[in-house]
Amino acid sequence: MNFVRNQWYVAAYGCEIERSLFGRTILGEPIVLYRTESGEVVALADRCVHRRYPLSESRLDGDTIVCGYHGFTYDRAGSCVFVPGQKRIPRTARVRSYPVVEQDSFVWVWIGSSSPSSAPPRAPWLADPGYTTVCGMEPLAARYELLVDNLLDLSHETYLHGGYIGTPEVASTPITTEVDEDRGVIYVSRHMADAACPPFYAKSTGIDGRITRWQDIEYHPPCLYLLHSRIAPAGVLPRDDGADPDGFHVEVVYAITPETEHSTHDFWAVARDFALADQGVSDFLAESNRTVVLQDVTALDILEKVTRAEPDGYQELSVNIDTGGLAARRILKRMASV
Repeated sequence: MNFVRNQWYVAAYGCEIERSLFGRTILGEPIVLYRTESGEVVALADRCVHRRYPLSESRLDGDTIVCGYHGFTYDRAGSCVFVPGQKRIPRTARVRSYPVVEQDSFVWVWIGSSSPSSAPPRAPWLADPGYTTVCGMEPLAARYELLVDNLLDLSHETYLHGGYIGTPEVASTPITTEVDEDRGVIYVSRHMADAACPPFYAKSTGIDGRITRWQDIEYHPPCLYLLHSRIAPAGVLPRDDGADPDGFHVEVVYAITPETEHSTHDFWAVARDFALADQGVSDFLAESNRTVVLQDVTALDILEKVTRAEPDGYQELSVNIDTGGLAARRILKRMASV
């Protein structure tokens, strides 16, 4: 597999990184993260240059990491500042330091050989006081492209997530797909004018009856997926000036970070602009969305095993609902070739 490198990927939630050593593998590269005494996040290659011992299994001394095997010590830039038994530090005694940006509750790490050419994409609702967010991360024993396919074709909600977020209208409503080639962003929309209200929204919004339900997807390859969801009683639309006081808005965010060729870090978050202080709603949405994510994980783990066992050259059948996913495959392939 050719990974898309020279890109930003989410390594962790900001709340995961503390004054301790935290290891995570991204695109096959083991990385250690920690916060300095001043609160900044540092990301270094997670292997000591001496005998490859994981630095994430070592210890912090101030803002330096002391290897737990032989004591080689590294500063926040990855330079070795101490070698046991000698004063001279070899010129090659350093580990890679990764550019880091902490933004919208995520810790982004730049993976690749070049310097960052842009800022990470935004998910501002996750840090907006006008929204309340629940979030999590689930390990996926499948390649990340399968998750991209899954998220860009929400018709599967009807069949895989019935009883949670799926209703018949999701699968039966046609989609529109647009691709911004200049920005490399894919848009997939499904607007349901009169749909059943699934338990996920009925219990969180209190709507009793049928709804107008909009699903507007933005996919920013390779890592960030945004689903702008609007829910309102059937027939209730935004005002002509764009204001939408009678609608409920949910921003669903996925950060899709490849771990290895056949495993993925599946970060998910659900931000809402209603019932902001209601812990019961937060608990319900957190539990329900994790259940939905785990249903996807189970299905995609199965699909990974099936896909790996298929003979080379097996021809898939694609239909209208796959237009977003096929556009994503094309863009990812182009990005990986750079």
